[in-house]
Amino acid sequence: MAKKTLQQLLETSDKCIVAPCVYDCASARAVEMVGFEAMMLSGGEVSIAMNGVIDYGFSNLTDVEWITSRISQTSPIPLAADIEDGFGGPLAVYRSARRMAMAGATALQLEDADDMEESTGLLPRERYLEKVRAALAALEGTNCFLIARTNADPETQMDEGCERMRLAHELGAKMTTVVKIGTLEHAQYVSARVPGWKMFPDVRNINGKPAVTVDQIHPLGFNMMTMHYTLKAAMDGMLEHGIRNFAQQGCDYTCEKVDATGIMGMSATPLFDPQSYMELEGRFSGRAKEYTIVGNQVESFPDGFVRSSIDDRL
Repeated sequence: MAKKTLQQLLETSDKCIVAPCVYDCASARAVEMVGFEAMMLSGGEVSIAMNGVIDYGFSNLTDVEWITSRISQTSPIPLAADIEDGFGGPLAVYRSARRMAMAGATALQLEDADDMEESTGLLPRERYLEKVRAALAALEGTNCFLIARTNADPETQMDEGCERMRLAHELGAKMTTVVKIGTLEHAQYVSARVPGWKMFPDVRNINGKPAVTVDQIHPLGFNMMTMHYTLKAAMDGMLEHGIRNFAQQGCDYTCEKVDATGIMGMSATPLFDPQSYMELEGRFSGRAKEYTIVGNQVESFPDGFVRSSIDDRL
């Protein structure tokens, strides 16, 4: 049975779906294992992780299409993807949207930035709506829907941002996001002016407390929320281990550390459930086989985490 698209998940859910931002297959795997039901490909984190450069307009369609295809083919949960400004004018947006849908994205976020080096500048409204029309045409008949995004400043451009999102919804965008909002008051203001599904971006803490909760914003039409943590968490772990291993000039710290999974050793392979691949191969060969790394036994998939079927991952 085919895995759920993001639209199917949202249509059948009675809560706000929290979708962490990911940047590769490992981050997608980590998000899936702890129980999240959806994820969002972050253009900024792809730029850092794949190309080693900051989010400054360096990423292109080839970058995000390539990693989208890898993630979508190896994860059972639906992936939305940030395509920034669509990588050009309406014709480029049309091509980008078609290729991303074919790569496996089940939603595409398209923003109204005038310049990817300076995302605070907005395209003229009609110029952005031209791109929205192009994306909608490209996605017609696919399992992928459009998330229209405005970078309007909620303190100075809120009404313009809301009007853009209202018009995008009117054209056919299934979901919208005023991406710089950050408070419950902002959410209430947007909710009163923009119909349809809405995404709340990057919930943050204010004075040690969440700025909003999913229970507060779901009744306002916000049925999806994103957040960034995976790349920072990965770097944090790599730096922690790196500092200790560099000091030791060896891998003792990593091999001996009991982490969140309880798995010892230097390899993350057990987290990817390698024995399930051997079981799949056994369906074709009729032979039982144990997965090893150069003859060394690999620990079992850890308890307490979601273990999805290999049929949904490969």
